[in-house]
Amino acid sequence: MKNNSDLILASASPRRKDLLAEVGIIPDQIIPADIDETPFRNELPRPYVKRMALEKARAIAVSHKKSFVLGADTVVVMGRRVLQKPEGEVEAYKFLSMMSGRRHTVMGGICLITPTGGEIIRVCETSVKFKVLSESEKKNYVTSMEWDGKAGGYGIQGLASTFIPFISGSYSNIVGLSIYDTIQMLNGNGFASV
Repeated sequence: MKNNSDLILASASPRRKDLLAEVGIIPDQIIPADIDETPFRNELPRPYVKRMALEKARAIAVSHKKSFVLGADTVVVMGRRVLQKPEGEVEAYKFLSMMSGRRHTVMGGICLITPTGGEIIRVCETSVKFKVLSESEKKNYVTSMEWDGKAGGYGIQGLASTFIPFISGSYSNIVGLSIYDTIQMLNGNGFASV
């Protein structure tokens, strides 16, 4: 089924593009949103990730009013602390040490703006448990550079998969976009995804 409206992905993440492609959705355009991602003072993780997804989608939708615009954001949360993308190897190592032997939550904000101006927003949460990591495991992972550009400093689809004995929730959310939620939002709002 051909859609009358285009789909624009407001994200630079190659992982989001790949996840969509796995279920047969190829965005007509990929336009990364250039927004300030600094959290507000005392902003909690769930409102933050929701706001980021919304702001990314709005930044692109303003000049593409006849398209569906999909914005998304992913954060790793330990308690009330958000672990962003590490600034360098020292921070990547610190994040691994914090997650070692503990559970954390991956929160994915998704916002779909429709051609009629509707804004649909969801937050998907996935619980992830890390095994206790040895010094050599942490050092080898940091050396691999797999953490670079990833929320929380790891990607589940690579070497870090060997650290994770348990997840509860959407796997694709950890990668960068809950495909289940995204498809529900698209199909429920007039975009035929399949």
